[in-house]
Amino acid sequence: MRMAVSKKSVTVFKSYQSQAEVLVKDYLLSDPFIPYTAVFGGIFACKMLYDLIQLISTFYFRSYARLTKIQRIEWNNRGMSTVHAIFIATMSLYFVFWSDLFSDHGLAGLVTFRSSPLSTFTLGVSVGYFLADLGMIFWLYPSLGGIEYIVHHSLSGVAVAYAMFSGEGQLYTFMVLISEVTTPEINMRWYLDITGLKRSIAYLINGVMIFIAWLVARILLFIYMFYHVYLHYDQVLQMHTFGFVLVFAVPSALATMNLMWFGKIIKGLKKTLAKSQ
Repeated sequence: MRMAVSKKSVTVFKSYQSQAEVLVKDYLLSDPFIPYTAVFGGIFACKMLYDLIQLISTFYFRSYARLTKIQRIEWNNRGMSTVHAIFIATMSLYFVFWSDLFSDHGLAGLVTFRSSPLSTFTLGVSVGYFLADLGMIFWLYPSLGGIEYIVHHSLSGVAVAYAMFSGEGQLYTFMVLISEVTTPEINMRWYLDITGLKRSIAYLINGVMIFIAWLVARILLFIYMFYHVYLHYDQVLQMHTFGFVLVFAVPSALATMNLMWFGKIIKGLKKTLAKSQ
């Protein structure tokens, strides 16, 4: 009797498992639904990360309990953005420099129109993050960032979403997203400051790391991107008008903001070095 019930349970379980696999394969991860699955997955992941960081910080960081409510929210938010930055920077470096997807000697066809299920899914997760973070910024404005953050996230979100849905210009989108490699250093600087370690050697090292990372990822890499566009201008011209405009407008606006912030980074690093001496 027990054996019969056991076999019946196994059969029912396998039936549900098979249905779940069909649902995931034919719907959630089928090409037409990948962007939507990725975006909602990104938003859900942000919520899970936020709650997980809050839980871990409550038990393992004494300084967390001494923070104000808005500081704890920003602490959790910056942890969430750090995880996203590591994910998207790693994937972007892979697609730009190691994958054959956008290589001139790789697949046939124009480089401006190349995409894959994985590249589209990756961009979708990033769109989900930008939506989640923008929602928090608007809800708590201006506690989590001023107008410059709204402009940055809006421009980035629109460009990433267009590349995800249209499949156009994904290479240049990933080039710009590599700049997220600077986010963990920026967030670490805030953590060191808020926990009273502004005069520590770690704070000084962090300042140097920000300077180097910013110079490479947000200045030199943007120059490389514009040079790549110049070399492949005939292919960029084949893009739809909106995509063509995005290729020039969004990186130009972000590059301008990067230069402005870089000036502030240099001033801050000079002050830190002067105090350490």
